[in-house]
Amino acid sequence: MRVLVTGGVRSGKSRHAEGLVSGLVSGLVRYVAPGPQRDDADWAARIAAHRARRPPEWETVETRDLAAALATDRPVLVDCLGTWLTGVIDEAGRWDDPQDVLAPWVDGLVDHAVAAMRGDVVLVTNEVGLGVVPEHRSGRLFRDLLGSVNQRFGAACDEVHLVVAGRVLRL
Repeated sequence: MRVLVTGGVRSGKSRHAEGLVSGLVSGLVRYVAPGPQRDDADWAARIAAHRARRPPEWETVETRDLAAALATDRPVLVDCLGTWLTGVIDEAGRWDDPQDVLAPWVDGLVDHAVAAMRGDVVLVTNEVGLGVVPEHRSGRLFRDLLGSVNQRFGAACDEVHLVVAGRVLRL
């Protein structure tokens, strides 16, 4: 089963995704944390809260190499594609024009890694296109790119779940 879980910040999407993966299997789950490393107290608190909720037998992999992280037989939870995208653009230093670097990578990842997944995968992402248009160009690029990333992954998944205020709508 392939599920994309989307929603706004603090909507409950990570908890929902964790529950989905827990319901699939008892025991070892690969939890992929692809976000950027930051020296920020708020970021550290968010990471600590996520770690505290995870069962101790889950394997945590901190990487942006999603293709390698998905190459397993065990269930995988990726949390989240929005932080992954931020890290990828940061690493490439391409906030001015990331599309030409990112599009082939996303295509390959969706077409090969997600399609070839032998186990179950739950992907968490942010829904950023429902609010105001960002003032800065980098914010608009990010919003547009993540919308495209979400569409590609959503098309490759069996189900898409939208989480709003802790409630889940299966699309």
